[in-house]
Amino acid sequence: MEIRSISWEQTIPLRQSVLWPNKPPEYCHVDGDHDAMHFGAFVNGELICVASVYIKSDKARLRKFATKTDYQGQGIGSKMLTFIINTLNNRGVKVFCCDARESALSFYERFGMQSYGERFYKADVSYFKMEVALK
Repeated sequence: MEIRSISWEQTIPLRQSVLWPNKPPEYCHVDGDHDAMHFGAFVNGELICVASVYIKSDKARLRKFATKTDYQGQGIGSKMLTFIINTLNNRGVKVFCCDARESALSFYERFGMQSYGERFYKADVSYFKMEVALK
């Protein structure tokens, strides 16, 4: 597996098919995509995982993190998140945060992220805000 920077346009098909399969691709666009960092994980040249990071001052926010369904549960998302955290540490980012689907809380907790605030919903999916202080 190889993880590297990709364009925001490359993220859209996977974002849509994994996160919002019943919505049009445009639903998966995010304000700030043009200025964000986008990462892709590839296996044999196939894009199987995407993640986008939006940095403001010394805080980075993870958004639209998606792994192709038939590759989930194989540690690819963990490798991607480790890669992103290392990249952010090297850039001097102090705080890493995300809106985590409730079903994924334990995944993010393995990286030291803690939930805060109340449960909230986006299109009938429950989320919590999570963050971790970086080194």
